[in-house]
Parts: sequence; C-alpha cells; structure tokens
Amino acid sequence: MTVSSKHLPAEERRLVTVETVIELAGEQNPSEITTAAIAKRMGLTQGALFRHFPNKDAILQAVMEWVAERLLSRLEKAIDAKSSPLDALESMFMAHVAFIGEHPGIPRMLFAELQRSGETAPKRMAQTLLRRYEERLNRLFEQGKACGEIDEKLDNEAAATLFIGTVQGLVMQSLIAGDASHMHRNAPKVYAIYQQGIRSRA
Repeated sequence: MTVSSKHLPAEERRLVTVETVIELAGEQNPSEITTAAIAKRMGLTQGALFRHFPNKDAILQAVMEWVAERLLSRLEKAIDAKSSPLDALESMFMAHVAFIGEHPGIPRMLFAELQRSGETAPKRMAQTLLRRYEERLNRLFEQGKACGEIDEKLDNEAAATLFIGTVQGLVMQSLIAGDASHMHRNAPKVYAIYQQGIRSRA
C-alpha cells in the first residue's frame, strides 16, 4: 500500500486492511494469505491488526461486504445512466467486467472462498450478493418485457444464471490466460451474442 497505515482512524484502518487483502489476492493464492502477511504489507504488528478484526474470517467478511457495496453501487450507476432496459443490461455487464479488471484479486478470493467446506460468514455474504444481483437483473428483464425489448417468454431465472455465468466465464478465461485484456477484449462480442438470445423478435 502507498498510504501509511500506522496512524489511521479505526474506520480508515479497516478500509486499508480490506484493500490490502484484495491487493494480496491479486498476487498470490488467496487461501495462503495470512494475518501476518496482511500486517506486514500494512507495516503493522498482528496485534494492531487484531484490534480491528478478531480473526481472519472477520477480515474476509469485511472484504466481501466491501465488494458487495462497491459492485452493486457501480452496477446501479450503470443502470441509471440508461433509459432502455437492453442498454441498461449491457451497461451493467460492462461495468461488472470493468470492476473486476480494476480489482483482479476479487474473483480469486471469491473462487477460493466458495470452495471452502461448510457455511462461513464470507460465503453467506457472497450468496447475499448473488441474490441482490439477480434481483436487479430480474427487474430489468421485466422492464424489457413490458416495453417490448425483451422476449416476453424469457425465463428470467435462466437468463440471470447465463448473464452471471458469462461474466464468470470471461473472468476465468482471463485468469487462465494470465491476461486481463482477454476479458475486456471479448466482453462486447460475448455480450452481443447473449443479447441476441433474450431480445424480442417482434
């Protein structure tokens, strides 16, 4: 981190901790990130870190809360900027891809967290984020049907699954290729195919 973490107010210290974890996740296996590594990157002792978070799971939960808040806010802004439901869906798709491009550690953390067995607070937060994301998509699908842009027979649940899965697929291929530009380069072409499948033929 470029900002000194030693003399920050509590809320700022928590935010810097979250940003540090996301940064580290972009550089190494998220499951191998230790509280010692987080503290070292921040120039703190583990004791100082634990004054703000009782354990690593609490840190991961804070990261997931940060991701949910920032991503959903970004998507809402993308949607609000468009009057057409189809345009809003495209803007939402591209905003999600751009968000991941800015924070490459996030998908690595999500994939690692979802592979953990049992219920954890971060995993529940990820599930809540997914539900809220699907609600936004469903709202746009219904608006699109109402104005005749989207096929009125569209299966909203399947369309939401495909929308999210398409973003995830782009992210996964980008991680495999080790090249973030792969995701940005292919996103418009991939979305164009998705849109052909949901738009009204009338």
